[in-house]
Amino acid sequence: MLTQHNRILGAFYGQALGDAMGMPSELWPRSRVKAHFGWIDRFLDGPAENNAACYFTACHFTDDTSMALALADAIISHDGQIVPETIAQNVLDWAEGFDAFNKNVFGPTSKVAMNAFKAGTPISQLDNMGVTNGAAMRVSPLGCLLPTNSLPQFVSEVALASSPTHKSDIAIAGAVAIAWAISKAIEGHSWTVIADQLPAIANAAQAQCANTFSASMGARIELALDVARQGNGTEQTMQRIYDLVGAGTSTIESVAAAIAMVELAETCPNRCAILCANLGGDTDTIGAMAVAICGALNGEQAIDRDLKAQMDAANQLDFDGYATKFLALRQQREAAHA
Repeated sequence: MLTQHNRILGAFYGQALGDAMGMPSELWPRSRVKAHFGWIDRFLDGPAENNAACYFTACHFTDDTSMALALADAIISHDGQIVPETIAQNVLDWAEGFDAFNKNVFGPTSKVAMNAFKAGTPISQLDNMGVTNGAAMRVSPLGCLLPTNSLPQFVSEVALASSPTHKSDIAIAGAVAIAWAISKAIEGHSWTVIADQLPAIANAAQAQCANTFSASMGARIELALDVARQGNGTEQTMQRIYDLVGAGTSTIESVAAAIAMVELAETCPNRCAILCANLGGDTDTIGAMAVAICGALNGEQAIDRDLKAQMDAANQLDFDGYATKFLALRQQREAAHA
């Protein structure tokens, strides 16, 4: 029997695995990924000619997981409460330490928001209406923290945590979809049950925060699941996900694509990481979101031992410590709602 600790640990490792495996091919078209790599099935250095991945060596994750850990640290420092100013400061500290403002590793919406925050603009006054995926790519710790007993509260807390960089309804709806899938997995629900819920959950989140004219997140998730289920073979299905759902940096493409890849990989975290790396587009972000869900569904023990050992050696992070702290914080919230 998988424990919640196993599942939370699986989500943290899954986030890093999908990110690191997808790093070398990030932001390249599918055709270029195929021409350059053939097929990615292991950790690789970022190619010198990839101006987003060139700063990273094999096994290292990108801004997706760095910002997820900035969020996790902010949550821990406030005993499970969401404090946007601390999240923003942690993200800014990472960005300045990595010189992210001068490298092609920081999303455009987040970069603008962090520059404004650094200049002294209060988060409440930031006009963060971008529709890119910066909120969804870092949201996995919230899925580990938040129970699913109240959808309106779940959406509100995800929106609050997203607010330092993203306030648009579609960015929040995408982040809610990823976090909800992770939380439901931690609660022991099957992928079939979760996938059935996600379109309605995403639409409810988008409606609760309505402020743009974006297309429906829920409808795009339904399309993504249909494409994944109706494909004829892995290669053709990946091409159709790329062509029809999209694999770009916009939330409505990348979140839906991540959910499609969980379905295509049949929730196996190792297979999902490899398939996402070969998809093309925003491979590291799609991988981070998708494999975090797979990790929560199947637990840390489902992640290949060799891959896990390589990540541990390269990144020197105590994911077990994070999982222990997040389990305690989640149990506090569950007890408060009992």
